[in-house]
Amino acid sequence: KKISDVLQKSAPKPGVPEDLQNLLTQHFGENRSVIEIEELQLSDSCFLPANDLTHSFSSYLKEICPKWAKLRRNHKEKKSVVMLVLCSSALRSLELIKSMTAFKGDCRVLKLFAKHIKIKEQMNMLEKGVFHIGVGTPGRVKALVEQDALCLNSMKYMILDWNWRDQKLRRMMDIPEV
Repeated sequence: KKISDVLQKSAPKPGVPEDLQNLLTQHFGENRSVIEIEELQLSDSCFLPANDLTHSFSSYLKEICPKWAKLRRNHKEKKSVVMLVLCSSALRSLELIKSMTAFKGDCRVLKLFAKHIKIKEQMNMLEKGVFHIGVGTPGRVKALVEQDALCLNSMKYMILDWNWRDQKLRRMMDIPEV
């Protein structure tokens, strides 16, 4: 089955927290015990409402994070971000960075993807400066976390660009590399 055939027969449904839970269970199910899989379960209170596409990205961020100005001012840690946005590609990351200008104010945004940016450059930037928002791809974020260049302890929001489809009509969860 091709995804375009499936989409022709039914309207695309927005992602729900259950989708992420199923993906985690499917990915870790073979290698983990029943108790370890239960520990991976996230309660519904861990999830914010999804963007129902009536909002722009900036207005959606304003809705889910009304106290952003305070969070931004209080964040002083290097090698960390308050908000992490994960996208399926570098081009989508750039698109989201451009669309969040009304929300971000004077905070600093870090591009966390591999397209024309070396990992060493990103590691140096994280060490030297304070960044509030990181926007990037799962592969690059994983590499930065594994090399202890990015610390996720002070992260308050992780936003998955879950429902956006690329030109091949794939969502982030449909791409095997992700």
